[in-house]
Amino acid sequence: MNSKFAWLNDVSNDKPIFFILGPCVIESEEHVLKIADFLKNLSEKLKFKFVFKSSFDKANRTSAAGYRGIGIDAGLEILDNVKQKFEVPVITDIHESSHIDKVSAVADILQIPAFLCRQTDLLVAAGKSGRYIHVKKGQFVTPESMEYAIKKIESSGNTNVWLCERGYTMGYNNLVVDYRNFPIMKQFDKPIVFDATHAVQRPSGMGSCTSGDRLFVPNLAAAAIVQGIASVFMEVHDNPETAPCDGPNMIRLSDLERLLKYLIDLDAFAKNNPAPQVK
Repeated sequence: MNSKFAWLNDVSNDKPIFFILGPCVIESEEHVLKIADFLKNLSEKLKFKFVFKSSFDKANRTSAAGYRGIGIDAGLEILDNVKQKFEVPVITDIHESSHIDKVSAVADILQIPAFLCRQTDLLVAAGKSGRYIHVKKGQFVTPESMEYAIKKIESSGNTNVWLCERGYTMGYNNLVVDYRNFPIMKQFDKPIVFDATHAVQRPSGMGSCTSGDRLFVPNLAAAAIVQGIASVFMEVHDNPETAPCDGPNMIRLSDLERLLKYLIDLDAFAKNNPAPQVK
């Protein structure tokens, strides 16, 4: 099945970086279309490619009272509107094998959440969709073990796998990024994505919900880009203080142009001047 967006076939760790951008969760159609319009205009101005991301359901919540989303049917209808109106590929999470048929009819890329990256049945079923599969490395998983996630998906006959680094659990309520993971996972010859906004989370840092600190996003993203990667994933919002989830991590739209221009320029430098190899 793959996608009508041919450029997705050419993404690699050696090509110019693309971005995965959008709000954490679908709040309303009006809000999603507003952000998608902003991102489309910015992509044309700065000349970068991007995938639009938002979730119809946030199944992994600290508390049962946490905001989940608007549901699969309404969410997919909105994502399809984004795809058709702005002519951009879309990505969204799947949490259960039962989601796959509906989601793959709309989404160009299926995202496997970090906490589900070892779920064999989910990975194999996702692979059978024929879509690109974006697997977030769990906060508890070694980079070497991601080879087995790849093999599970490829057992379905689908080789279109992207791997995502999003940090490790360090003690309680904290994440750190081990940058050795990038060259290790690049050995699997798959596009590598860095999730710069979830990497600054503090899981359950506010008791009943997760907190974080977006101030660290530019530095972490820059350090990832010099490793030579395919993409940076960032959740963005026009007013993070009012976001129903992950507000402390999301980048403000008002800050995005400066940040993306910096990252694009850094990516070009890094790919023209790769780090020397030593023995």
